[in-house]
Order: sequence, then C-alpha cells, then structure tokens
Amino acid sequence: MKKNIAALSFLFIVVNASAQQKTLTMEDAMLNARTTLAPENLKQLQFIKGTGDYVFIKKINSADTWVKGNFKSKEETAYLSLADLNKALRAASLDTVASFPAMQFNKDNSWLVTIKGRQLMMNAANTPVKTLIDKSTASKENVERSNDGYIAYLDDHNLFVSKDGDVKQVTIDGSKDIVYASSVHRDEFGITKGTFWSNNGKQLAFYRMDQSMVTDYPIIDWTAYPALNENIKYPMAGGKSHHVTVGVYNAVTKTTTWLKTGEPAEQYLTNIAWSPDDKYVFIAVLNREQNHMWLKQYDATTGDFVKTLYEETDSKYVEPLVPMLFVKNKPDQFIWQSRKDGWNHLYLHNINGTFIKQLTTGQWDVLEVKGFDEKGENLYYTSTEVSPVSKNLYQLNFKSGKTKPVTKENYVHNTQVSAAGDFVLDNYSGPQLPRVVKLIDVKSGKEKVLLQSADPLSAYSKGQLSIFTIKNNEGTDLYCRMFKPVNFDSTKKYPVIVYWYGGPHAQMILNSWNGGAGDYWFQYMAERGYVVFTLDTRGSSNRGRAFEQAIFRHLGKAQMDDMMSAVDYLKSLSYTDTSNMGLFGWSFGGFMTTDFMLNHPGVFKAAVAGGPVMNWAYYEIMYGERYMDTPQENPDGYEETNLIKQAGKLKGKLMLIHGLQDPVVVQQHSVNFVKAAVDKGVQVDYMIYPGHEHNVLGKDRAHLYQKVTDYFMQNLK
Repeated sequence: MKKNIAALSFLFIVVNASAQQKTLTMEDAMLNARTTLAPENLKQLQFIKGTGDYVFIKKINSADTWVKGNFKSKEETAYLSLADLNKALRAASLDTVASFPAMQFNKDNSWLVTIKGRQLMMNAANTPVKTLIDKSTASKENVERSNDGYIAYLDDHNLFVSKDGDVKQVTIDGSKDIVYASSVHRDEFGITKGTFWSNNGKQLAFYRMDQSMVTDYPIIDWTAYPALNENIKYPMAGGKSHHVTVGVYNAVTKTTTWLKTGEPAEQYLTNIAWSPDDKYVFIAVLNREQNHMWLKQYDATTGDFVKTLYEETDSKYVEPLVPMLFVKNKPDQFIWQSRKDGWNHLYLHNINGTFIKQLTTGQWDVLEVKGFDEKGENLYYTSTEVSPVSKNLYQLNFKSGKTKPVTKENYVHNTQVSAAGDFVLDNYSGPQLPRVVKLIDVKSGKEKVLLQSADPLSAYSKGQLSIFTIKNNEGTDLYCRMFKPVNFDSTKKYPVIVYWYGGPHAQMILNSWNGGAGDYWFQYMAERGYVVFTLDTRGSSNRGRAFEQAIFRHLGKAQMDDMMSAVDYLKSLSYTDTSNMGLFGWSFGGFMTTDFMLNHPGVFKAAVAGGPVMNWAYYEIMYGERYMDTPQENPDGYEETNLIKQAGKLKGKLMLIHGLQDPVVVQQHSVNFVKAAVDKGVQVDYMIYPGHEHNVLGKDRAHLYQKVTDYFMQNLK
C-alpha cells in the first residue's frame, strides 16, 4: 500500500502568489466568496432564442444595460436599458424595478420578464405589455405555464388550471395527506416538480401522492409562543411508504384521466415524459427494492397501459434520473441513459421497444445531454471523458456515430448551445483560473473571448492548492485536494484538517476555481497555519457504477478504508503534524465523520459532524433503502452503522451540529447520540441552529464556520 501511496499522479499545482497583503475574514470566506470576492461573470448571459446572437447585462456609464453581440462583432452594442424597461412597465401601470429581473430574449425582438413570479411578455416595438402570469396567480404554489397559455397552480392543496380568466378546479380532495402537483418520492430519482405539460400545452400530467399511511414526524417551530409542533410526513426505512399515481388533465375537454399504473402501490413513478404527438405518457416505474425498472407507455386519453419499452435490473440498485429523450425529427426513436455497462451512457431505442445501438461508450460518465441541433443531425452532451474531475462538451453526429470535442481545456465547462447548434457559450474555470467565457464556432472551432476574469483573491495571502491522486488498498485512484499553509515551510510541522463527504451524488474535488470548493474557508484555514485536505472516497459521484456501489449495504466501510489510505499518505509527508489532525463532514459526511471517530480512535484528535445520520433506520426510505436495503433485509448492515449504540467508543473530541428544523436528517439522530454518550459517560459537544433546516445558510453560515474554526483551534495544538 505504501508503494501505491508514494506513486502520486499530480495534475497541477497552483503556486502561491508572491504578493501577500491581506487575510480573509470569516465573512470574506463564507459570504463574500459568492458576491464581492467571486470571480467576475457575465450577468444573465444567454443566446437570443432561435439565433446565434448573445446578450448579457453590462455596465454602461455606471448603469446596467443589456448588450448584444455575435461571433463576427468586435464588441457588444447596447440592446435594452433599464430606463426603457421601466418606461414600458409604467405604460402598463406596473411597478418599476431597481435592477433587471430575470429575462429571456426571443429572436422576434420580444422578451419574457419575470418579476416576483409574475411573467410578462414585452417587445421592442412598444406594443402593450402582455401579462402571461398575473400577480394573483404568481402568488400561488407550483405555478407552471404551458406552451398554449394554460397555467397550472396549487391553491389550498388542490390543482387548478386557468387561461384568460377561465379557472378550472381539477382536484377537490387535496390536503396535507393527499398531495397534488408536487414533487414526490422525497425528490429522489431526478424528480424536482409535479406537473408536466404536453408539447402542445393542452394536456397536463400531474402527480397525486397519498401519504396518509406515512408516520407523522414532529418538527418544532421554536419561534412560536408557546413552541408549536408542525408534523411532516417522513417515511423511514423499512416502514410504510406513500402511494403515488399520475393523472392527465385535458384542458380542452376539462376532463381528468388516471393512468393505470397498477400494483404494488409502493412503487416509484419517475421520469415522466410525453410522446412528440402527445398521445402517450411514459414513466420509468421502479419497484420499492429499486433493483428492477420498467420504462412503461400509457395512453394519455384512456389511461391504459400500452407496453413496456425497456427493462433493466441490477443486483444492487437501478436509479433512473433522466426522462427519455425523443430524437429530433424522428418521433419513433428515443435516447435512454443507463449505467448498465458500468458507466452512464446513451442508448438509442425504437418506440416499438427495439434496441438500436449504444451511442456513447467508454470508462467515463455522460453527465448531461444538452439537446439536438436544429436539424436533429447532432446531439450535444457533457462528460468526464477527459478526466473524472473535469466536464467537457461533445458533439455526437447521428449519421456517422462519431463524436468531437467542442470544449478543449481540461477544466469544468458550463455550456449553452444555440438552437441551430452552430455556436456554444462556454463558461469555465480551473483551480488557478477564476473564469473564462468564450463564444465557440462549432464548425470551425474558432473562439471569441467574452470575459477573462481577474483573480478576486489577488490582494490576499493564499495557500498552495494542489489536486492529485493517491491509491487506495485496492489500487484504485482517489482524487485529493490540498491547501498548504501560507508561507509554507517544508521543514516545519503543520496541523491538518480533513474535510470529506463520501456519499453518492456528490463530488468534492473538481478542476474548477478553488478546486471545486464553493467558498474560501479552506484558504482561510491555510492562512492560519493548517494543511487542509479533502478526498473523494468510493461512493462519490462520476467515477462509474462499481466505484459508487462499493458502499452497498455497508455504508462507511469502503470510505473508512479509503480514508485510512489518505491518513497513511498524510503520515508520509514530512510537514504534517499527524498527532494534531481534525476531521469535518456534513450530512452523509457527518455520518462518515462520526463513524470514523468511533471505529478508528486516535487517528483524529478532534472532529465536527454536521447534520449527521446516526442510525440509517431513522432515515428516509427512498435514499436509505437504495444503498442499505431495508432493516429487515440487512440487519447486520444496519447494526454496524447504528452509531448511537457505539457512542461509548468515542475517544477524541467530537462536536455535533444540527439545524433545529431539519426535515432531511431529523434531529432525533444527533439527540439520541448525545443521550447515548451521556449514558456511557462520554463527553460530546453539541451546537444547534434554530430556524435552519438541513443546511445553515445566509449570514448564519459565517457563524457556523467560526464555530467550527474555533473548535479546531482549541483542540489541535
């Protein structure tokens, strides 16, 4: 193992700037990192819909102005001023705005303006402003407008659909138990909403969730006098799950049809899609065990089941995350994303259920499909083909089957593709590159630089940042990130702080600004003399199916083994004081941190676990059972991850932090651990954040990280 650890594969090192003038405050590190100290960007950069022209907000004579450009233009020209926008709003007897709201531009010189949820259509011809979603409707829940002008929304738990003043109440039995037109299955399986308009905008597929059988769980509102209990529905692993069905409302006939999704009631209805002709609805149906998925077709008029187009099983779990995508101009073909060959790739199928071919292949993951060009000849997608810690855009030609890279640099590229597919807006960064924005001509590969951001931390002292790999005990590469202290001296010894997560759907380390860290706390600690280290263990994202599924049924085991490989690496360095190391993680990382402190005592002197899962039997069905099965099926796995029963093994200093209104990892986890520690005579520190849910956000985030910092400074000496 030591040989493997010694064979490091360094990607690059960011050299510390020679000018070291200022040090970060906690407000700089946690709050200003996203505002005044964030890399410069182009506000609301977008293509004018249907064209290769781009627009963004720019300061002209100290005033924000929309400017317009294209690949051939040498510089952008003024397109729309805030004064012009307010003039149009006043003419329509609407409130003016102090800054530009969210706007979307169309090729016919019209634009959509969204102000406090109200949606307006305006244009350069000074014709009257058209209200698409009025103020009253915008105040409702889950508002969504269709292509035909129908608006769906929730009011007092029930679904309504309106158009031009004609309002239809679609459901009548909505309540806290009967939930309509909302996200279901605890936002798993890529689900983010509960309404799905057909292509022509005349039919609405929507979720109905009966959660009356799910146990109530108390969340206390401590701001009320006296404190008020507000129950939520929280389906815990092994318990009863909610029942979901899908309705289709026809806005023309004003009738509702329920899709005959059948039994068992405890199944997951995911990734809803409409056929191009709006005759059918497709649902990826997943069994509760999450090891068998059927892509099913239903008749939107009758609700009848038509056929199964595709079926997938896995000995561990299947996790559909993206709806089927119909091939442009070929309504009889669709693309499905699957990890069945070990990596997330694109597969072409016929609507009759015939498999045609695999479109992408290799030991890398497709991350996102961006869409087709105008003719449907090329598909654009992003992937990790260059590196697991990078994201690049590719063009796939349907006729030849060949792909070509559109973005070139080994960084994280966030891209927009024009409707015709001929131009790409590329916004990317690297660990030492704050931000570059380019316009790319796809055919020629030529580029136009729109922005090269200056280093927002140029006036600050910075630690040396490096991204590299080490080997775990199986010989697998693990990506690591390290910030060395400011004024680093290799002859000195520095205390170490390790931050990690270790769970699915997360990746800590990226070839992007600040190494993928969203704030500057790591730099803040480097300024104060700490080595700050992070690694992505097995279980984390974008490394293929086997890398993630290594944690199945035994959460924490593979990750702790990987952490021990990292500890061995840290011990091999001459400049790390490994007798003074701290460990920090949040959510899944909070579970991992506590688990490690209990099962590897003496490695870390102090640790902080935020929002930690302490007993997976207390966690939600959808996520928990995917990775652990049920407590009844996997008693040994649940027993070995029940940290509450292991509280007596704690040797070092441990601080738990929890948001008092957390509906994700409920507070019972940390409270029961504290009770067990008391019963065993073990000391543990505890901090709560009233008014916060699973994450501590806003101005209080600086308070949270000051608390964490103080704890490490007190205990790592």
